Amino acid sequence: MTNDRTKEIAMTALMAALVFVATYLIKIPNPATGGYSHMGDCMIFLGVVLLGKKNGAIAGALGGALSDLLAGAALWILPTLIIKFILALIMGTVIESDPDSRKMQLAGAVLGGVFQIVAYTLVKVVLLGAKVALASLPNVTIQTTVGVVLFIILVSILSKYAKNLFKREGGVK
Repeated sequence: MTNDRTKEIAMTALMAALVFVATYLIKIPNPATGGYSHMGDCMIFLGVVLLGKKNGAIAGALGGALSDLLAGAALWILPTLIIKFILALIMGTVIESDPDSRKMQLAGAVLGGVFQIVAYTLVKVVLLGAKVALASLPNVTIQTTVGVVLFIILVSILSKYAKNLFKREGGVK
């Protein structure tokens, strides 16, 4: 007998690990801010589709914050935790009515991504100054856009070849 709550926790932890790996290992440094671009956003979007709004948001926030912690970017742990959580909640809210719709998934990822761009820019204004924040705006925009595009490609491939992966009834929501 499988405990649904245990499965839910395990799947959320696994997705957090995937977000962490895609954020921590696949990164392109940005000399303007001392930060980097990464592929974690793609995994956060995928996590929302696979796990639902709440667990996708938890996985995205924990995976992103853990990456900041282990990268030595302690200043960014709390902002990342909050921003990634809200990014995923926005996407999850948009796709709630029709989680299988590619159009809704794209709209949710774009709206969550726009929030992320604005939120990180505002945090950078406070922490690093307006000049640095504006200089890093193209970087965070490119990172987010690439994350959305890769997510759409990845979810299309996965849904074609792993149809049961996206079945949620009785499983993780």
